[in-house]
Amino acid sequence: MRRTMGGLAAVVLLPASLAAAEVVVINDQARFPEGPLVVGETLYYVEYGGHTIVTWDGKENKVLWTQEGCGPSALVQLAGGDFLVTCYDSGTIARVSAKGETLANYDKDEAGGTLLGPNDLTLDRKGGAYFTASGPWESAPIVGHVYRIDASGKIVSAADDLHYANGIELSHDGKTLYVIESEAARVIQFQVAEDGSLSDRRLFFRHADAGVKHDWGPYPDGMKLDAKGNLFVGHYSAGQILVIDPEGKVLGEITVPSPAAPNLAFSADGGTIFVMAVDDTANAPYLGKVYAVTNPAK
Repeated sequence: MRRTMGGLAAVVLLPASLAAAEVVVINDQARFPEGPLVVGETLYYVEYGGHTIVTWDGKENKVLWTQEGCGPSALVQLAGGDFLVTCYDSGTIARVSAKGETLANYDKDEAGGTLLGPNDLTLDRKGGAYFTASGPWESAPIVGHVYRIDASGKIVSAADDLHYANGIELSHDGKTLYVIESEAARVIQFQVAEDGSLSDRRLFFRHADAGVKHDWGPYPDGMKLDAKGNLFVGHYSAGQILVIDPEGKVLGEITVPSPAAPNLAFSADGGTIFVMAVDDTANAPYLGKVYAVTNPAK
C-alpha cells in the first residue's frame, strides 16, 4: 500500500480468446480497502482509512475490529483462528481474535528494532508468517525489510535493504518467497530454507523489461498466487491486476474502473477475484470500492 498521491467495466485478460468478465461492486464506500483474505465463504479485508477489519458474507459488509491509529494494510489468519494485522501507521503487528478482540500489539523485533511501515503478510506454513516493512514513504531510502513472526509473536529479520518492500507471497511448494519492491517496480524472489531463512535473492519480474507503463509509476503493490502458480499483481498506479506466469511472462491484465487497485484475493473456488480499489487517492479516508470480478483465467 501507499497512502497518498497527488458498476460494470471491461475486464480483459489476454489472450483475447478469454472472455471479458463481470465486475460487481460489493462495497462502494470502502475507506482505502486493502490486504484481503478469504476464509471459507467469508471475505475479510482491512480499511487503511478506517482502521478496521471488515467482513463480507455475500450479503453485507460488517466491521469486525477497529483500532484507531493502526492504519491496517493486510491480514492473515493463523491456524488457531487469530488474525495478524499489519498496522502501517503505528508500526505494529496487531493480533486479533476471530471475534474481533485485540489480543496483542507487537512493535519490536527480537533485536529490539522498531518496525517501520509494516505492510503485507503471507503465512510461512510453520505456524507463523512473513511480513514486509516498507520503510518511510519516500523513493530515496532503501531500508525495507522482510520479517518472520512466529505464533508466539517473536519477530526476526529475514531480509533487508529492500526498496519499499510491499506485497509478499509464498509459493505453493513453500520453497520460494516473492516480494514486491514498489519503488523499483519489480518483483524479486528468495529461496526459502527448511528453517525459514531466506537466501539467493534474485529478480523475478521487472515492469520496465515487460514494457508495463502507467500514467505514473508503475507502482506494484500487493499480489496473490492462483492455483496454477500465476502471480496476480495489483497496482496503486492504475486500476490494473497484472497476470504473470511462473516463468515471469505476462499473460495479460484485469482492469477495474478505479485509478488504483492495490490488492486482491481469490474466492475459495478461484472463480471470483475480490479486488480492493481506491478512487480518491489524495484525501483521507481515501474512499474506494471493493469489487467482485469473475476470474477469466479460472
